[in-house]
Amino acid sequence: MDNITTRSAAEKEGFLLPGHYVDSNSSQVRAFTQRALSGLGEDTETARAVRLFYAVRDDIRYDPYAFSLRADDYVASTITGFEAAFCVPKAILLTACLRAAGIPAAVGFADVRNHLNSPKLAELMQSDLFLYHGYVQLWLGDRSFKVTPAFNIELCERFGVKPLEFDGTADALFHEFDTDNRRHMEYVNDRGVFQDAPMDEMLKAYAAYYPKLAEFTDHVRTEGENSQDSAFSGSA
Repeated sequence: MDNITTRSAAEKEGFLLPGHYVDSNSSQVRAFTQRALSGLGEDTETARAVRLFYAVRDDIRYDPYAFSLRADDYVASTITGFEAAFCVPKAILLTACLRAAGIPAAVGFADVRNHLNSPKLAELMQSDLFLYHGYVQLWLGDRSFKVTPAFNIELCERFGVKPLEFDGTADALFHEFDTDNRRHMEYVNDRGVFQDAPMDEMLKAYAAYYPKLAEFTDHVRTEGENSQDSAFSGSA
């Protein structure tokens, strides 16, 4: 995936506007953004983008079992209150926060293969292919970068996964190998970027491809359980 993408001024302007799911104008998103940027010494677009990437990456724990087929769970203002989320809600939130900070951003999706998927999650998914993996495309001046804030630093350290770092000069997208140099994430189909999340299409695909995972997570939600498992090998 190229890190420099040409977009018209009108298109990039559209990536500053709020959407239904990317509700960057909501009080919750604005408060999350302000907290994340508090104390930022260098107030540049790059500095704001980097600070927001790490805030979403690390302040909301990654949990693949925080999966939902309810559209309301994918609204950025709702996601600000989550302790844990999987890649799509975290990408939506980062997109909203970037827009709230005046940085053009779009939510993107790709199908990825997780070569280190845990046996438990693989059984529930009945696949190692993650449809609609969420990422973010953002613009800093004329340059475009693709980043994914999914895996928080504590999770990466626990399961031997190289954390993604973003400094505003290169993409932060690929977990290609773990710390033992085993193949990890493989992008197999880029679905493109959107001004707002294509939730109807996405939820229909999730329901069709992951019925066991949807049933499991609905049960967990109903019972009020909190899974500590992960999407990485070594988890039960």
